[in-house]
Amino acid sequence: MSKRHSAKYKIDRAMGENLWGRSKSPVNKRQYGPGQHGQRRKSKVSDFGLQLKAKQKLKGYYGNLTEKQFRRTYDEAARRKGNTSELLIGLLEQRLDAIVYRAKFVPTVWAARQFVNHGHVTVNGKKVNIASYRVKLGDVVEVKEKSRSMALVLEAMQSVERDIPDYLEIGDRGFSVRMIRVPELAEVPYAVKMEPNLVVEYYAS
Repeated sequence: MSKRHSAKYKIDRAMGENLWGRSKSPVNKRQYGPGQHGQRRKSKVSDFGLQLKAKQKLKGYYGNLTEKQFRRTYDEAARRKGNTSELLIGLLEQRLDAIVYRAKFVPTVWAARQFVNHGHVTVNGKKVNIASYRVKLGDVVEVKEKSRSMALVLEAMQSVERDIPDYLEIGDRGFSVRMIRVPELAEVPYAVKMEPNLVVEYYAS
């Protein structure tokens, strides 16, 4: 389990935004930062500060990424032909734990990694327990039969806080999804505004 699991709501406070649109987020009650200086008047943020926040926000959203993992994903996006911002989002959304979260197999991105690591998920019928595994177009991600009655799964599937995005095709009574296209930024159902263009600027500077 990630050491940051117990601090998941602190990211919301630090960013000053409800990153996942959850009803339990402390930002819903206190929209200032954590700590004794959280309520100080905010000074103007520099360009670098804006870029850093955009990077921390996008990285934090996926819950379990280390700086090294996130940088590696950015580097791959930068090497490919096309819009680096869009490619970065596409690569992040192809992570197996991201797909598991989007498919509503689990309630949080934090639970998604643990769910994958514990062997509850298959890709094209084969067990995959690596959260960073990259799902390809046409791949079918499915909850294993014996894991479908877990309270965690049933709770997530019944949640009305979020919907399954259109780039995932639902199958088998909601216990499987197929990735039909790599999404663009506009298609990803982020609860807050993400600015991958600033992330690109951060790493390019």
